[in-house]
Amino acid sequence: MDDTNAKHCPSRNLDLGAKKLGSWQAALQLNFNVHDGRSFLERKHHIGPLVIQKSLHPEGPRICHGIIVHPPGGVAGGDQLSLQVHLAEGSNALLTTPGAGKWYKANGEHASQSLQFNVAESACLEWLPQENILFDGAMVELSAEVNLAKNAKFAGWEILCFGRLAKGERWDSGKLKQGLSIKRTNKLLWQERTNLLAGDRFFQSIVGLGGKVVSASFLIAAGPVPPELLLQCQQLQTQDAGKVSEARWGVTALPDIVSARYVGMSAPAARQYFENLWHILRPWYLDQVAVNPRIWQT
Repeated sequence: MDDTNAKHCPSRNLDLGAKKLGSWQAALQLNFNVHDGRSFLERKHHIGPLVIQKSLHPEGPRICHGIIVHPPGGVAGGDQLSLQVHLAEGSNALLTTPGAGKWYKANGEHASQSLQFNVAESACLEWLPQENILFDGAMVELSAEVNLAKNAKFAGWEILCFGRLAKGERWDSGKLKQGLSIKRTNKLLWQERTNLLAGDRFFQSIVGLGGKVVSASFLIAAGPVPPELLLQCQQLQTQDAGKVSEARWGVTALPDIVSARYVGMSAPAARQYFENLWHILRPWYLDQVAVNPRIWQT
């Protein structure tokens, strides 16, 4: 456990209840602040195997990077992960992961991940993890709650791979329950709810995944996007455009949300597509060019 001296994070206390035999109960709470134009990790507190590597400033002092690490390397049935992040007024943070998240066969128990992000006035949080891979038999619950102040900004993506493509394995059995909400000053901007069983018609339907195994979403809550940038994003192609996989992708804009989607057969192609969009949009919402975290290249 690690707890540096700082103000208490204004979110619920870390409380995972009783530890289940043979499963990991892990939580991580992070506070970011800013002083003289330098964003920094002010407080960290963890229970169980969920930690942050030391904070980094590869882009200069304005943006603090952090790598979220789950040392066991995979999530099994019964495991519970919780990540709570608070950004103080004017601070900026980018969080990512060192590799793909692996969700193992459930053995009758659900595994879960809960994200809670609180972003104060004029702050910006970027949540850019690598993909989540659902092994055959995985039963997974994913939830994310983003709370934004009036002029706060958030950019986050999620890439789901149903099965291990490299092993030729599909997600033929299991369950996925997923929820996401984004609020600004307590007003709901975006909400998604998913409840899937492996083998549902959704996976083969043309209004669902259409036989594809990768589904990805990238959302930016930063106000109205300039029309010329939206057009540039909509004209962007993916690495697997025109290939046998027949990937589908697209970008739409609402008054306060930019939404990008990818459905295809390649998690790397989905991430590269999102990275390219990020490079286009970041100078708009953060007034700074995008610099890929070095961990993405390892």
